[in-house]
Amino acid sequence: MSLRRLLLTSPLSTLLFARRGLFLKLILLLPLLLFFILITTNKLPNLDPPPHQNHPHNEPLIQQHNNNELGLGESNNEKELNVLAPPGDNPGENGKPYKPTNLTEAQKKLVGEGWKNNAFNQFVSDLISVKRNLPDPRDQWCKDQDYYTSTETPKLSPTSVIICFHNEAWSVLLRSVHSVLDRSPPSLITEVILVDDFSDMPHLAAPLENYFKAFPKVKIVRAGKREGLIRARLLGADAATGPILTFLDSHIEATTGWLEPLLSRITTNPTTVVCPVIDVIDDDTLEYHYSDSKGTSVGGFDWNLQFTWHAIPEVERKRRRNSAEPVNSPTMAGGLFSIDSAFFTKLGKYDDGFDIWGGENLEISFKTWMCGGTLEIIPCSHVGHIFRKRSPYKWRSGVNVLRRNSVRLAEVWMDEYKEYYYQRIGHDLGQYGDISSRKSLRKNLGCKSFRWFLDTIYPELFIPGEAVAHGEIRNLGLGGSTCLDSPATKKQMNKPVGLYPCHGQGGNQYWSYSKTGEIRRDEMCVDYAGTDVMIYPCHGSLGNQQWIFEEDTHHVRHGPSRKCLAIKTKEKLVMETCDENEDRHKWKFENYDKSKL
Repeated sequence: MSLRRLLLTSPLSTLLFARRGLFLKLILLLPLLLFFILITTNKLPNLDPPPHQNHPHNEPLIQQHNNNELGLGESNNEKELNVLAPPGDNPGENGKPYKPTNLTEAQKKLVGEGWKNNAFNQFVSDLISVKRNLPDPRDQWCKDQDYYTSTETPKLSPTSVIICFHNEAWSVLLRSVHSVLDRSPPSLITEVILVDDFSDMPHLAAPLENYFKAFPKVKIVRAGKREGLIRARLLGADAATGPILTFLDSHIEATTGWLEPLLSRITTNPTTVVCPVIDVIDDDTLEYHYSDSKGTSVGGFDWNLQFTWHAIPEVERKRRRNSAEPVNSPTMAGGLFSIDSAFFTKLGKYDDGFDIWGGENLEISFKTWMCGGTLEIIPCSHVGHIFRKRSPYKWRSGVNVLRRNSVRLAEVWMDEYKEYYYQRIGHDLGQYGDISSRKSLRKNLGCKSFRWFLDTIYPELFIPGEAVAHGEIRNLGLGGSTCLDSPATKKQMNKPVGLYPCHGQGGNQYWSYSKTGEIRRDEMCVDYAGTDVMIYPCHGSLGNQQWIFEEDTHHVRHGPSRKCLAIKTKEKLVMETCDENEDRHKWKFENYDKSKL
């Protein structure tokens, strides 16, 4: 039917043409005519809400996957965000593991790409809701605390949450932000600042901006070049307006009640720096693992200036009435913590001479304690974190960033104890930049000595200078050029101690011989239980870890078995009956000082 005939035969046209007045008829016909033209040309305006308003927040996402290939259907905003609708079974809810089965070849390829790009199973993450439920890991003591009406606790100060990211997976980043927003009282969140450290993945450009238009508290700060975690966090801190800063990684999930106990400690004492308990999110299944407050550990470090976890010291256990109360910690892991903004500034923030990441956690820890603050782990606050076994990001080669940062740390804060780190790296300090402003900062703040820190805050740390010997342990047989050699880390536990040509550069050949007869490096000891000579955690009970160095014969005799440490070849360490005529049974300890026995 033609448009003219349609108009003339409609009931409305009959009514109109029955009236007098051609001009009035034309006026009334024009809107009707326009309406029919829009219908026939399909140009009526789209009245649907923009994609970010009808996004299925409670549904799992599959980022950058092909719908037709996987057969999972389309989502409302697939064109803008390139995501897919979920399967119907809500995987991963309540923190449970999810392990998809019967994957197609296309899906297996996506799994592999996810691991390559992120060092965790992005495919599984994308199948789990960005607003999934989690268990409440808090002790009952924590749930009974009242952070709002107690006369002993002032009104809690709010916080700016700072999350830095570089090429983070879509679903993981969104889940991090949603967990913060959904499990925090709105009055306690000033803003969530997302600092984009020069990402180049398309989903982190306009789609991210569009998504968070619906969340006015979320602000996105873009770095103009690749900065690394430390300087990216400084960008976030500079943009923050809240009185408290909370730094989080971009692959976390905050749990119920995580924020109030952190802010309570800082509101009461602004020089208190606080860290949540860091729970483990499985990198493959995204299962949420947690334990009660009795499993809380505190931070330490070794003389390689690597962060370590260890049990709460007995003195600290006795100080607290309940295991869920805040616990003093010598150091922090660094990824997740809250600090008063003014105190952060007073402490000189991060050392902006640090490059990329590494060492910044120990710097914050040392100067917090040495310059008048307190560092605590808060067992009532739980935040899950995906621990990756490798970094998926590439940086320029030829620069040992961690060593450079660690040397800056040692030069400014560790006084004469820096020498123990330098022995580990063969005194190869390299170029570490100008540190005059950081030394001036420490002087102006009137900070205590590193000796005070070791004596008062971390007396449990083994100090190499108090050992009878430290350095290489060289065998005098088969040419006298073979040394004990092992990484001596927890990953090496129950693995044989190795041998390697002596190189004089510390590292895997740096050992300490303690007053009690331990051959150790930090918290790992040389142990013999009747088979191979192994690496095992130091237990302080002598037994299989007691080695008696006989200075006159150069024998290293095992306490319980009375056998001698020996080399069979330049590659094989053995235990044999001691023989004074056999050079393979003889050893030389570097820096041996009998007076320390």
